[in-house]
Amino acid sequence: MKIIPIIPTWSYSRLSTFEACKLHAKIQYVDKIPEPERPLPPGKTEHANDRGTRLHTEAELFVQGKGPFTPGLIKFQPEFESMKLLHARGMVSLEGDWAHKRDWEIADWSGPDTWLRLKLDSIVFLTPQEAVVVDYKSGRRYGNEIKHAEQTQLYQLSAFLRYPQLEYVTTELWYLDQDEIAANTYTRAQGLRFRSTWDRRGNAMTTAQDFPANPSIFSCRYCPYGPRGTGHCTRGV
Repeated sequence: MKIIPIIPTWSYSRLSTFEACKLHAKIQYVDKIPEPERPLPPGKTEHANDRGTRLHTEAELFVQGKGPFTPGLIKFQPEFESMKLLHARGMVSLEGDWAHKRDWEIADWSGPDTWLRLKLDSIVFLTPQEAVVVDYKSGRRYGNEIKHAEQTQLYQLSAFLRYPQLEYVTTELWYLDQDEIAANTYTRAQGLRFRSTWDRRGNAMTTAQDFPANPSIFSCRYCPYGPRGTGHCTRGV
């Protein structure tokens, strides 16, 4: 009997939620319960995720030549200036809506057989065989190294699958607040080796039929659906 997926599509952020707590994923992505409004942190005028979205938009508009250079990007001014020049030469693609089918073939973002979605900040084609995938990060780097590294591994895999002519892909994380860049370069053979891992993890989420809670200090501390939030989960630690 064919199993009907309860959560048919995934992204890196969705997968992170699912692997931390399956019940959280069900409440958010299946039941579609909205998160409660959060008060602003002391001394802040916007939430971290809203600030991140704003900085991404400002970066995109600047590189496209449609907006000014803004203070939040100042630590990376030479890099953004360079990217703007390359974009004018047709060497940069911005805010890519990348998607794959279950067999990793290219899919439309909203296609009926879409399985994986990735939102790419930018990709720079240095030559037909070499590209740089850039992801902008606001907020702290410390404590997020593993999560961010995994995310770029997924990006480079998708790049190799989307562009068969590529032989080298470099991933760069631009930490806008720390003035730091984390970079890794992969050959095609190295990059494609990650496919089996992501296949297994993505398949685990999109074939799941049970969504038990996984209470822990880490997954429950800021959970919007726990006893301190909406109360849809009462097993919070």
